[in-house]
Amino acid sequence: MSVLSGLVAALADGSIEVIDLTTPLSSDTPILNLPQPLANTVGLSLSPVSNFDDAGPAWAWNDVTVGEHAGTHLDAPVHWITGRDGKSVDQIEPSRLIGPLVVIDKSAEAAENPDFLLEPADFERWQEEHGELPENCWVVFRTGWSTRGGNAADFVNADEFGPHTPGVSVEGAKWIAANPSISGFGVETVGIDAGQAANLDPMFPVHSFLLGADKYGLTSLRQVENLPAVGATLVVAPLPIVGGTGSPARAYALVERP
Repeated sequence: MSVLSGLVAALADGSIEVIDLTTPLSSDTPILNLPQPLANTVGLSLSPVSNFDDAGPAWAWNDVTVGEHAGTHLDAPVHWITGRDGKSVDQIEPSRLIGPLVVIDKSAEAAENPDFLLEPADFERWQEEHGELPENCWVVFRTGWSTRGGNAADFVNADEFGPHTPGVSVEGAKWIAANPSISGFGVETVGIDAGQAANLDPMFPVHSFLLGADKYGLTSLRQVENLPAVGATLVVAPLPIVGGTGSPARAYALVERP
């Protein structure tokens, strides 16, 4: 049996489970909201072209308007000033979008402190327990934040000081960017940086260091609680938008079951 036919057989018999990590994309899906006078992206809207009517008696279809960074989406290097000479989303090699998935679980910490930040010591402790990060891996930060996804206010969790969501410290972002085994970093929150990342130096360090190092971000993930700490494979499928700074994406995990 070939490798690919073995994979197909395992998918068919359930010994490999496909877990959809994607937030359904609708007009109600929470999106980034920057303070004035900064400009904001748009969420999803559908405009019917025809719907089994005189404009198209046997078919229905819509025009779609959506921001590159709406819902579960991929951040490409050109999204940030540090990566402005790097790859747009259509230029990312497909091999970088499929790789080993590792999960760092800080859901208990995030439940106690919504402003929790990952530090280099957290990555080091993970490796002491699970081994070195595999080559071309995607690190997913489990915070339990996706349980808030049904309510935009709870998901953004903002007060007069701005949003409060977990993320990564400046030194933690540098650690991820400097690790040659990491292709990307995924989160359950609306963006790859912490809610209070505008107050760090530099501002938004995950965007700044990762995208400048030809690594990629993945946001608004769901069902992360169903993933093992190590052993799954991530498949990320953004639209290859020519010149795009990112794209809404479907993200799947392939998980071996006993």
